[in-house]
Amino acid sequence: MDTDTFREILDSILRNKSRSFLTGFGVFWGIFMLMLLTGGSQGFKELLNKNFEGFAQNTCIIATNSTNKPYKGFKKGRTWNLEYADVDRLKSMVPELETVSPTVSLWGKTVTRGENTSSSAVVKGARADYVNIETPKLMYGRYISDADNAQERKVCVIGKRVYSELFPEGGDPCGERIRIDGSYYTVVGVDWKDGGGISINGQASDAVTIPINQARKAYNLGKTVHLLCFTAKPGYVMEDLTPRVRQIVSRAHYIDPTDEQALFLLNTQLIFGIVDNLFKGVNFIVWLIGLGTLLAGVIGVSNIMMVSVKERTTEIGIRRAIGATPRQILGQIISESIVLTLVAGLSGIVFSVLILSGVELGMTEDGILKAAFQVPFGTAMLAATLLTALGVVAGLMPAMRAMQIKPVDAMRDE
Repeated sequence: MDTDTFREILDSILRNKSRSFLTGFGVFWGIFMLMLLTGGSQGFKELLNKNFEGFAQNTCIIATNSTNKPYKGFKKGRTWNLEYADVDRLKSMVPELETVSPTVSLWGKTVTRGENTSSSAVVKGARADYVNIETPKLMYGRYISDADNAQERKVCVIGKRVYSELFPEGGDPCGERIRIDGSYYTVVGVDWKDGGGISINGQASDAVTIPINQARKAYNLGKTVHLLCFTAKPGYVMEDLTPRVRQIVSRAHYIDPTDEQALFLLNTQLIFGIVDNLFKGVNFIVWLIGLGTLLAGVIGVSNIMMVSVKERTTEIGIRRAIGATPRQILGQIISESIVLTLVAGLSGIVFSVLILSGVELGMTEDGILKAAFQVPFGTAMLAATLLTALGVVAGLMPAMRAMQIKPVDAMRDE
């Protein structure tokens, strides 16, 4: 397209500014809503996923409750506990499991350091392999090691809230000692992970994690564990393994395998699947609404171009009389439609990006962006390509009408 042709297209569009603006606004609004909803749904998905940040997607958690069914001479309503021996049972009898990690939790503990106190903390006993279940976000130091557990060391990893209350001056607390229930523990790490949608016996920010063997000894728990967390090896689906796990644990503790109240299994793989399916549906609705609005705008462009061709009957007839070919007339009208559609559409994309950038500023805390509310580059390019195609479609019918105009018809119209 040469400069003269482009100037001619602009002159034709700007000849009636109000009509061109109102026509383009339909396309602008359609693409604006499509990009805004797309970027917004992407940001909300990222926010939701942060609630599950650090959790393995193929994890299952076992918890106990009182029995709801009688079994082998035991009445219903019996209370029972998981045992440390259940770890070896599952590892040996379900080889498809990759990690089987026991935990214990003690609620409502007060943690002190000098004059500083952190109340309502959760003391968690865990092993080194617990990081395969819930990955810590270490700001300082390290996590509990196998050696810590084997030697029953009095060391701990503290959560974000506990750290901020015990160490208001900030800095690396590793090597400092804190007191829990009269016993002193050396801080070896700080988990900066915030509380999320999945919390295993309490929020990570409220936790003080110590070696599980030390926790069992300090609180006289014996062989009892409160939760069993396990992950499947790659290639295995957790949903296929949980019935066998239920059978093994139930049989060892004389629980009816069909008693779902007594033995509760939380399969996080199902939760992640629900979230993914939810946002697939949201994205479908977003594109359906956006494309519907955009299509209405393009139909408006086509109608206005048809009116423009009707008004320019004499002009087009004169062009034909002085030698303009039908192909040139076709290209002129379609080019006008494409330019009008692209200018309006790209303005909508730019405006939606500016709005989403403002949302991102509001979602920034301490210089850290919580979620990216932006349109992916690939989506923006797809939208630009779609606009071009729709511009061609919008101008096709008016262009065909313009091609049929003959000089004689133009003279009669005049």
